[in-house]
Amino acid sequence: MPNKTNALRQITQSSSDSDYIDQLVPVMKDVRYSDRAGYLIQALNQLSAEREADIEKMCNNNHQEFVSSVNSLLRVREGTVRLTTEILQLNQSIQASTEKLAEQKKSLVDSRGVRQNIDETSEALNACLDVLRLANQVHDLLIKKNHYAALRALDELQNVHLKEISRYKIAETIEKSVPATQRLIAEAVMTDLNTWLYRIREASQYLGEVAFYHTDMRRTRHEERMKEDEHFLKFKLNSAMELVADETDEFDILNNDETETQVYFSPLFECMHIHETLGRSDHFRAEYAATRRRQKELLIPSSLNLLDDDGSDLSSLLESIAGFAIVEKATMKKTENFRAAIDVGNH
Repeated sequence: MPNKTNALRQITQSSSDSDYIDQLVPVMKDVRYSDRAGYLIQALNQLSAEREADIEKMCNNNHQEFVSSVNSLLRVREGTVRLTTEILQLNQSIQASTEKLAEQKKSLVDSRGVRQNIDETSEALNACLDVLRLANQVHDLLIKKNHYAALRALDELQNVHLKEISRYKIAETIEKSVPATQRLIAEAVMTDLNTWLYRIREASQYLGEVAFYHTDMRRTRHEERMKEDEHFLKFKLNSAMELVADETDEFDILNNDETETQVYFSPLFECMHIHETLGRSDHFRAEYAATRRRQKELLIPSSLNLLDDDGSDLSSLLESIAGFAIVEKATMKKTENFRAAIDVGNH
């Protein structure tokens, strides 16, 4: 029996199945133990029952803790599921907020783009309106006969304002109208000049009459000087000595309140300046010379009566010629390289 006990002890203490089988093999082969096999099986059953009792006792002792652990695990799992649900809901909320924010951002970007387009359009409209105002101002100045101011405004329009809106169609349209407006200015200033020339031609005879009267007065004063001082006998009328002596009686035939003669050359100067600005000085000089030549030809009548007692026809002719020459000499004096001396002399 001791051997059986030792065998059972070795079996229960073996570390693997092969160990206790190795222990059983010699026992099962020993004839001496054949009658004791039943006892071995009985001992094994008893050992098994004892071990099951130990296990059950162990389980009964730890059952409450196990149940508590399981309940804790279930609660943790329930909390985890709830937390997962909340996380999913929060994720959906964040995603919805992100989509809404993206939409708002897109709307903001679109609105900024629209506002920028509106601002650019407003600036373009204001620039175009400024150009239109200046273009209208040019025509208003023409109506008011401020020809040079109109030309300056047109030059500013062409060289400054049109360049600022060159990308718009209206700039091309106005640019095409500039030459026509320049012609309008040139025609308007020529119309005023022709009116001035007509008045000058009408006033030529009176200017000649005043000139003859003034010359006769100078001759009378010179004769009186010669009577008072014999040194003046050797000086003629229009000599340097006579002119110096007559300075105290200075007389401006073109601007005199006593004779009510007022001849201003402003229309001529304006016309010269405008044509110079337009680069048409030579053309204007030739046209002016041709106009004065025609006016000179109109001074000479087709017939002249020299037999009348008072000689009024001849007197009127000489006065007109003298007045014409006075204006020509004054024009030559007041301008530079405008009237050739040979042309004035030929008149």
